[in-house]
Amino acid sequence: MPTPAFDRVPAAPNEDPDNKPFFDAAREGKLLLGLCKDTGKHFFYPRGVSPYTLSSNVEFVESKGVGEIYSWSVQRGKEPYCLAYVTLTEGVTIMTNIVDTDLDAVKVGQKVKLVFKPTNGGAPVPMFTPA
Repeated sequence: MPTPAFDRVPAAPNEDPDNKPFFDAAREGKLLLGLCKDTGKHFFYPRGVSPYTLSSNVEFVESKGVGEIYSWSVQRGKEPYCLAYVTLTEGVTIMTNIVDTDLDAVKVGQKVKLVFKPTNGGAPVPMFTPA
C-alpha cells in the first residue's frame, strides 16, 4: 500500500535584509543560488560572502530547479513526510522535502524538479517532486 506524503504547511521562514532577495525570488517561483565570481562555483544558501573565498564578489543566480536525490529519509507517523538531500544540476546539494509522491517510491538517484509550497503566513519554500 503506498504511503502518500502528508501535505503539511511549514512555519513561515524568518526573513531579514540578507535573505530578502532569496524570498522575493521564491514568491516569483524562482530558486536562487549564490555564485562565487572568483571561483565560478555555486553555493546554497545564497549570502553576501562566498563560502569558498570569504570574498564579497558574489551574485545571486536562478537555479534550473532540477536535480537528483542524493540521500533521503521518510519520517513515518501520523503525518509522514520525506526529508532529502537533493543535488542540483548546478552542483549544489540542499536539504529539502520530497512532496506530491508515494513516499515508498522515493530512491537515491531519482530525478526531481522544483516546486514551491506555501508556508504559514510567509514566503513559499522550495521543495521537490519527481521529474
